[in-house]
Amino acid sequence: MAFTAKDVQALREKTGCGMMDCKKALVACDGDMDKAVDYLREKGLAAQAKKSDRIAAEGLVIAKVSGKAGAVVEINAETDFVAGGDGFKALTEKVVDVVLEQNPADLDALLACKKDGQTVEEMVQELFLVVRENMKIRRFVRREGVLASYVHGGGRIGVLVQFDTTDEIAQKDAFQEMAKDVAMQIAAINPAYLDEASVPAEVLEKEKEILIAQMKEDPKMANKPEQVLEKIVSGKIGKYYKENCLVEQAFVKNGDLSVGQYVDSVAKELGGSIKVIGFDRFEKGEGIQKREDNFADEVASMVK
Repeated sequence: MAFTAKDVQALREKTGCGMMDCKKALVACDGDMDKAVDYLREKGLAAQAKKSDRIAAEGLVIAKVSGKAGAVVEINAETDFVAGGDGFKALTEKVVDVVLEQNPADLDALLACKKDGQTVEEMVQELFLVVRENMKIRRFVRREGVLASYVHGGGRIGVLVQFDTTDEIAQKDAFQEMAKDVAMQIAAINPAYLDEASVPAEVLEKEKEILIAQMKEDPKMANKPEQVLEKIVSGKIGKYYKENCLVEQAFVKNGDLSVGQYVDSVAKELGGSIKVIGFDRFEKGEGIQKREDNFADEVASMVK
């Protein structure tokens, strides 16, 4: 029995399984929809789909550099128990290697990439059959150039930093130490932007509006001329840059220097030019609303 792309989509909607798995099921069952559903259930994949709406806010973040390529990847699970297991760690390593080697365009392309005879989607599903928890590859970033990576807290935070410098300088021990310091700064302080030029105009305008409104609420400031308020706001915006822009931030290992000044000092020492031109920072589960379970209620519901 022949089947069409609409049949694959219909099976996907019915079971929640991946498109390639639905296609394989229809091929194996000669296009019979009901048999394909049973096939997916027997493989345990339909069970995975039932759990796909469960919150996965634990997991691991991994950052890695190989040659001129670097990547940072976040994969989520429901519990830290599963995230700390060898199988989950091995999956995370394989996924970041796929990103580095094959440069997928997006998450769908990543899931379709193959390594060791399996697609990434099949790797996730295979591990699901063992741990029986919802798992998701949430996001990834890949860069090319002179890069440094850092992973903090056993996979809680991952950082990838890109520099503009020569290959010769990049191989120096002093550069490697500096690059790690900058990555650790990003992990610890979490800057929102690279530098002043990176701050969107609308963000600055909103910040100025808030500062002016605050001053007008202050009896000591309310009657000052607009020109005076503008000068005060400009000074406060300078403080905003120092708090939120990486190269303007105080360097955590030496508060007398900004990060930018620290990088420049290493560049001078090595007799060349070094600029930080970009970074990515992933923190495990950030932005995901974590489930708050009541253990007593959960046990009671199981008894019922």
